[in-house]
Amino acid sequence: MLKVLSHSCQFHNFAFPFHSTAIRHGAEPGTPLFRVLSQLRGFIRPNPNFYRRAFFCSESGDGPESPSVVEAAAAKAIEGEPDEAESKSSAAMVPAVFKPEECFTVLALPLPHRPLFPGFYMPIYVKDPKLLAALTESRKRQAPYAGAFLIKDESDAGSASGSETEKSIYDLKGKKLLSRLHKVGTLAQITSIQGDQVVLIGHRRLRITEMVEEDPLTVRVDHLKDQPYDKDDDVIKATSFEVISTLRDVLKTSSLWRDHVQTYTQHIGDFNYPRLADFGAAISGANKLQCQQVLEELDVLKRLQLTLELVKKEMEISKIQESIAKAIEEKISGEQRRYLLNEQLKAIKKELGLETDDKTALTAKFRERIEPHKDKCPPHVLQVIEEELTKLQLLEASSSEFNVTRNYLDWLTALPWGNYSDENFDVIGAQKILDEDHYGLSDVKERILEFIAVGKLRGTSQGKIICLSGPPGVGKTSIGRSIARALNRKFYRFSVGGLSDVAEIKGHRRTYIGAMPGKMVQCLKNVGTANPLVLIDEIDKLGRGHAGDPASAMLELLDPEQNANFLDHYLDVPIDLSKVLFVCTANVVEMIPNPLLDRMEVIAIAGYITDEKMHIARDYLEKTTREACGIKPEQVEVTDAALLALIENYCREAGVRNLQKQIEKIYRKIALQLVRQNASKELSTPVAAVVDSSVSKANASIDSGGTLVEETEMSLETETARADQGAEELQSSDDQIGGSKDTTKVETTDDTEASKRVEKVSVDESNLSVYVGKPVFHAERLYDQTPVGVVMGLAWTAMGGSTLYIETTLVEAGEGKGALHLTGQLGDVMKESAQIAHTLARAILLEKDPDNKFFADSKLHLHVPAGATPKDGPSAGCTMITSLLSLAMKKPVKKDLAMTGEVTLTGKILPIGGVKEKTIAARRSDAKTIIFPSANRRDFDELSANVKEGLDVHFVEDYNQIYDLAFNDGENSDK
Repeated sequence: MLKVLSHSCQFHNFAFPFHSTAIRHGAEPGTPLFRVLSQLRGFIRPNPNFYRRAFFCSESGDGPESPSVVEAAAAKAIEGEPDEAESKSSAAMVPAVFKPEECFTVLALPLPHRPLFPGFYMPIYVKDPKLLAALTESRKRQAPYAGAFLIKDESDAGSASGSETEKSIYDLKGKKLLSRLHKVGTLAQITSIQGDQVVLIGHRRLRITEMVEEDPLTVRVDHLKDQPYDKDDDVIKATSFEVISTLRDVLKTSSLWRDHVQTYTQHIGDFNYPRLADFGAAISGANKLQCQQVLEELDVLKRLQLTLELVKKEMEISKIQESIAKAIEEKISGEQRRYLLNEQLKAIKKELGLETDDKTALTAKFRERIEPHKDKCPPHVLQVIEEELTKLQLLEASSSEFNVTRNYLDWLTALPWGNYSDENFDVIGAQKILDEDHYGLSDVKERILEFIAVGKLRGTSQGKIICLSGPPGVGKTSIGRSIARALNRKFYRFSVGGLSDVAEIKGHRRTYIGAMPGKMVQCLKNVGTANPLVLIDEIDKLGRGHAGDPASAMLELLDPEQNANFLDHYLDVPIDLSKVLFVCTANVVEMIPNPLLDRMEVIAIAGYITDEKMHIARDYLEKTTREACGIKPEQVEVTDAALLALIENYCREAGVRNLQKQIEKIYRKIALQLVRQNASKELSTPVAAVVDSSVSKANASIDSGGTLVEETEMSLETETARADQGAEELQSSDDQIGGSKDTTKVETTDDTEASKRVEKVSVDESNLSVYVGKPVFHAERLYDQTPVGVVMGLAWTAMGGSTLYIETTLVEAGEGKGALHLTGQLGDVMKESAQIAHTLARAILLEKDPDNKFFADSKLHLHVPAGATPKDGPSAGCTMITSLLSLAMKKPVKKDLAMTGEVTLTGKILPIGGVKEKTIAARRSDAKTIIFPSANRRDFDELSANVKEGLDVHFVEDYNQIYDLAFNDGENSDK
């Protein structure tokens, strides 16, 4: 660079020793500024090679000196000789050339990005041909100078356009271009022109005064000099030292800045205060307006302060850059190290044969998983698995399709293709297991044993769909678990209550995010066999939402003709579910869609009568609850009378779930009572120890004085009183909670055995309310002898059967006032039954007693008690007719009569439902005579003997038969 500049410039080389130059610029060799600047330049001692410098800028105003004179002056300076002839020799030998201070009219060069500071190079591109030709001509005429001025921002120029480019700036001419230039610029020497690139070096500051020529823009300028300043001013020195200190800190982190320092000192000379400010501003990363502000500032102190702000900001940026670089480097180095270690580990494992790459390992795992089932697996499934394994090898591990394929293969190979569990065809063993888990339910057990018998004769079992229907708490879910244990099948349960998404049954498409197979595929994966027992709970509560109709999707799953090729959307291969035994549970069969119900074999579980509940409570519920509470059998006695009262007055529903809750409540209170008794024993032991200790102390000190003996006696009395009071409180508490209590005392002299006496808590009918509260139900039989107009009917509810009275009374009588008023929160069907009963009763009364005008002249009120309970259904028709006729004839019905049946306008009795529930309800109310429709004879015959025992049941086809039974006590009805 120095050689190029030496040949391209008309100035002669000249040199000074560093210390003389520094002194000339106001820095003494011994001052701290000199030492700091010396360190900044990397200068320690004068170097002979450092004396020949190209000084292109000088503010002294002297002309250039000849090389010989400069060299002689340098030699004399080194030798310490004076240089008196310097001015004469230089004046005699300097040629007549163009001087910088004589440049008052210059070409104006626009600088788009940053201003040019004195002593710095700047290459620019001149797009204007006229301006480029003028610069070339000026350089040839020994006047290689131009004015470099920064272009103002568009906002400063007041321009409305915001899209002018650098190229459009050169299209501006004359005054328009002059208005876009800052007034203060730099006198720049043209060092080289290569094509349209011009290299400039700044000399001194200029200010535009007026325009001389428009194209190319030539302006008249004034040369600006720094304002006078005191070199010994402490503020200037301190500011300059701070600038130098900050520059040194920046130089440690930036190699580019160090290059700037070397170039500047080689071609400009040593630093003084103004040059230091220019240097700091020039090499900082500040924006052009801040740099222009430094360029325009002529006060040296203010210029140093502005520069200090810029280099401080640069230092902060440098620190941030260093921290960012360090963090990135640490992260990259850590990840690189981890990557290299992982690669080395893979290479070592591969070399030792311990592990292969991920895709090979996955493929080997899937092949190993499917290998045991390969002979039993269907051919079409094997083909799909092979295709997916080949596809997995071709995919990149980082792609999303790779994960989809891997999950698909994971599900496909995890299913038990052709893997069946060994079934139990032992009918006797299955009967024993079913009897262990459940009491009664003979029809359900018989159906399961039939299934086992058919499987034994055929040698294989075929999947069936059984639907257990009944009220809550009768054990439908636990029956399914017992069936699985009896058949030696795996058990899986899932509830479909409220299910509204078809994808839960049929699965999602694999292309969806988070796709999963349906419940049946998940079931087969969990149980590991292809012939499990699947319990589908609450099938009557299937929902229907925006995602389809799950009830329709269940058809393929539960249809024996279709589920041999069940197709899940996720797997998309047929699955054989024909060997799966499906057991569904429902509370109300009518809520199941008919197409779905058609594929099931419904087994109704009506509930338990009182005798069955007694056996269940004694043999199953009480034993399980006692073990769960940690109570031994010898500690508690619950009498049969207490259990009977619990069933009759607290748990009348068809199931036994509430009965189990009440038994658990009893045993929890008994557990608390036993723990309190143990706590009272532990409390009495320390009291006795205190008493013994007090007695021993009294005996030990009996001779020491009478005062101590008196105090000991008082303490003994106090402790004894406290012990007695605590025992009395505990005794009263036990009497209140436990009622009668048998305490067996082991008569022995050993205190240890006496403390282990057994406390047996007895629960009977008298103290049952202490454990479970007041009775919930009262006797359903409101009348010992039913009055006129009152008849007992039988009703079915979701909780089982119940009895209800239908009451009719006369409101007012008068000619032509015949009317019927209904109350009791009756439904529409039941209101219609009442109207039919009223019409038919008038016809029957007219037939039996033509002179009786009761219905024509009476306003009647028919009420069904328990008015807060909604009631509906047609089966109360015959009961309403009997109630109306009883009032009309003023004749009560039989004492223990209960009836049910739908009646038509011609008097025919139609069949009803819930025969078992209604029979149980009649037994509970001590109704010995029951009237059923003749079509329900088959349902009654299927009931167990203990339910039918002691009942006088009549089956009728016409209401006249009921009339004879209710009022004439006839014997002509069919029994």
